[in-house]
Amino acid sequence: MTGKIVLLTGAGISAESGLGTFRDKDGLWTQYDLNDVATPEGFHRNPDLVLSFYNARRKNAAQASPNAAHFALAKLAQEHPAEVVIVTQNVDSLHERAGSTNVLHMHGHLAGALCHACQTRWDAPEIMTKSDACPSCGAKSTRPDIVWFGEIPYYMDEIWEHLATADLFVAIGTSGEVYPAADFVQIAAQAGAHTVEINLEPSARVSDFAETCFGPASEVVPNWVTSELER
Repeated sequence: MTGKIVLLTGAGISAESGLGTFRDKDGLWTQYDLNDVATPEGFHRNPDLVLSFYNARRKNAAQASPNAAHFALAKLAQEHPAEVVIVTQNVDSLHERAGSTNVLHMHGHLAGALCHACQTRWDAPEIMTKSDACPSCGAKSTRPDIVWFGEIPYYMDEIWEHLATADLFVAIGTSGEVYPAADFVQIAAQAGAHTVEINLEPSARVSDFAETCFGPASEVVPNWVTSELER
């Protein structure tokens, strides 16, 4: 049976829960310019627009439910004898709501608020506004605790360490186009890990993986977990 497993999950694992990906036609992301709603500069220009965008995303995520893929990964972590780490590019809480506990949100979390002035973090209210005051310093500089384009993802030192010590690296539902996550497969492979891509269709980095499995996450991931636990 495989030793330590590091899982990278992207928007594709939550798509069947009703949370769209960047590339969905007529999805939430297609209605906005990412430069306006997903950059520090966009927030500086129009905080009302950015906060309303993430208020909508927070509401959508709260109404969504984990699907079979989320539950399968929670089962894997519970039953696999070695460590299982989930590194997610997603900002929803579906992994945790399915029962996973060892989850690193490299792009932040919709459920969190961040003070731009003093970096204090707290639970985000359902509706955030630019008049919200930081509970620590009192500054009215509240923003979503989300890593925007141009910012450094969270937990990178931990992630590099996990990749360097993984026996198995699996990317699930990710396009392979967003860095630094796009490089994770090569880093894990160089450290000696077996690498697997599980996706609806081949990603931009499919040729870097030793093994691939394609289809809907809610079908493919549970089947893969079953086979992995039976090894």
